[in-house]
Amino acid sequence: MQKTNAGRFFEDYSIGQVIHHAVPRTVGTGERAMYHALYPARHALYSSDAFAQSCGLSESPLDDLVAFHVVFGKTVPDVSLNARANLGYAEGKWLKPIWSGDTLRARSEVIGLKQNSNGQTGVVWVRSRGLNQRDETVLEYVRWVMVKKRDPASDAPETVVPDLANVLDPADLVVPEGLDFTRYDNTLAGEPHRLGDYSVGETIDHVDGVTIEEAEHMMATRLWQNTSKTHFDGTMREDGSRLIYGGHVISMARTLSFNGLANAQMIVGLNAGSHANPCFSGDTVRAWSEVLDTAATTAPGVGAIRLRLVATKGGAPFTLKDDSGKYLPHVLLDLDYWALMPV
Repeated sequence: MQKTNAGRFFEDYSIGQVIHHAVPRTVGTGERAMYHALYPARHALYSSDAFAQSCGLSESPLDDLVAFHVVFGKTVPDVSLNARANLGYAEGKWLKPIWSGDTLRARSEVIGLKQNSNGQTGVVWVRSRGLNQRDETVLEYVRWVMVKKRDPASDAPETVVPDLANVLDPADLVVPEGLDFTRYDNTLAGEPHRLGDYSVGETIDHVDGVTIEEAEHMMATRLWQNTSKTHFDGTMREDGSRLIYGGHVISMARTLSFNGLANAQMIVGLNAGSHANPCFSGDTVRAWSEVLDTAATTAPGVGAIRLRLVATKGGAPFTLKDDSGKYLPHVLLDLDYWALMPV
């Protein structure tokens, strides 16, 4: 009886299959400190208990992307250990804050399958959920990955492509209980720009850049317990290079966006996301944003802003695709998300 886990291949998935992922993880101030050291995050709500309390919360929650990374890492051994690429995201919702001391676990349901024309790989869609120690769903999202087939000669499954929303309705965004921005302190947050200062179609060059270091990427990927072979094993690619975990690029771009969007405090919705081109150690990541929409919420002083966040490794800002609609080679990430901001 084989004791080791070689990971699932495309043939091992079926529509409606539910996968309960190991291993639960209790998170706390250690994860916060490491997250802020690696990226380094500066949004005030996640940096200061006093600031969070002035905004109606009991304490500062852990960064929303900490929850994303922990849940994502749980799914890797069962979903993407044999993946060739993580292709995209949709319908992401942050439903409850993560507090120090919470224990997170994850489960996924297979909602789509499509064999690729080469017969070597297929695309698997899963809806993953992160749950806390009270069995409350704190985060959910859909992602799809390209997974290798064990046997290229095996029959293709029936194609099922899920019908996913292009954009989350602002009414479906969940504002944390008690959040109140009526006493919001612009000076402590770092910038004066509130929701009314942004207009749809506005673009923001976040100016700064960060060169991706091999050691920091490896530390981050281990921190999130992401075991995907493409990030650790240099023999997985002919050139011997290791792919940078896409979530590492997401967090780096989100941190860079502080310069110009310091008051976009909490990510509460993920409409869409694509890792457009691979990132490798030595690449210098830069970022720009486009304002796509704004919306009101029922929470006092709290509005929502929809942003396109683009991470690049060079190239002119505000350039994204060529005339055929293909991402330009310098574009690493195209992320469409909702964030909460004071009005």
